[in-house]
Amino acid sequence: MKKIISTSNAPAAIGPYSQAVAANGFLFMSGQIPIDPKTGSLIDGDVGAQTKQVLSNMEAVLLEAGTSFKNVVRTTIFLKSMDDFAVVNKIYGERFATQPPARATVEVSRLPLNVLVEISAVALLS
Repeated sequence: MKKIISTSNAPAAIGPYSQAVAANGFLFMSGQIPIDPKTGSLIDGDVGAQTKQVLSNMEAVLLEAGTSFKNVVRTTIFLKSMDDFAVVNKIYGERFATQPPARATVEVSRLPLNVLVEISAVALLS
């Protein structure tokens, strides 16, 4: 059985998908982008500022599902430019300082709303 997870503390889906789906003890989180959920607007700033907002949005979805960053088992980072890898990696590492999840990082030609970074995740439910 699956349960749709939705919170107003993260950006609403901009298409026919859910912020996350809980199923069989796992949380499958859609890619989060740097939209401020309070304003519905993309945040201003470089890839560092965008990464911080993405991680805040992820945290809101995780909390709504009753879990946290410590239970994330897999992430995928999508970057507009691999030149941003070091900056994103540093900020990401602050949230996953111990026992980080498995991860893939890929450069893509374009992301929704032309953002610089998007991150999706799979987590264990608490």
